Amino acid sequence: MARTYSPIRKWTAAIVFAVLVGGTAFAQSVPSVDTSVTSYVVGPQDVLTITSYDQNDLSGKFTVESDGTFTYPLIGRVTGGGLTLRALEREITTRLKDDGYFNNPQIAIAIDSYRSQRVFIVGEVRAPGTYTLVGGMTLIEAIARAGSALPTAAGDILIVHDVSSDRTRSSGAVSADGDNVMHVDLRDLQSGRLPQKISLRDGDTIFVPRTETVYVSGQVKTPGMYPVQHNTTTVLQALALAGGVTDRGSTTRLRIIRIVSGQEKELKVQLADVVQPGDTIIVPERFF
Repeated sequence: MARTYSPIRKWTAAIVFAVLVGGTAFAQSVPSVDTSVTSYVVGPQDVLTITSYDQNDLSGKFTVESDGTFTYPLIGRVTGGGLTLRALEREITTRLKDDGYFNNPQIAIAIDSYRSQRVFIVGEVRAPGTYTLVGGMTLIEAIARAGSALPTAAGDILIVHDVSSDRTRSSGAVSADGDNVMHVDLRDLQSGRLPQKISLRDGDTIFVPRTETVYVSGQVKTPGMYPVQHNTTTVLQALALAGGVTDRGSTTRLRIIRIVSGQEKELKVQLADVVQPGDTIIVPERFF
């Protein structure tokens, strides 16, 4: 005969009543479910916290082994790898019930330690490397874990993921390139202008490329290489990055050396002209 245990704890929805101005109507609020956690897929080396409201001896922490299974009291080996937390709860409760241990088992499962899923962050971040993907981790959180983007980072981040991923693509500052590459505007990400959070999946590679540059030479205060935004940075802005023109410099005979179709060409430019990545801006000495 199956043993029946009364649940120790019952979950109830929180109800908040608010009196409407000028009336006696009330409003009810039910807490939302964190779907980013409940949809997490269990994998090897994850540590699960399983709580049994029927018998305390069945509660505890369980580590998922390399084959995706773990041993649970009474029912033995359980396959958790590849299941969401809610699906794993149903698996255990069904087996406890079918084996005759409980009529209506009450089980809750949470992740104690995320160890199975990882993302790879490379490029212009302070601490590139491999990072554990915790439930619901977003792109901005992953970059923050890598120490944030460097000043030399370009404005476009690439997320390379498995073509079988069912990632939901957003619009606006996020665009898809083929089936496995997503482009994200770094500036919009940092400013919060993206239309929705961008969640990551197991195995994603986040590539933060180096910004494009031009070289400024001649009569400027600090000649050197400087980052530019593609098709937006003007000659004047590039000169400003180089500290401005010296007292001996001339802005009326500016030249740019540019590679066109594999050939080096010298072009006369004005301060309002837009530079291109790889340009060399030459500021000549003025005539006295």
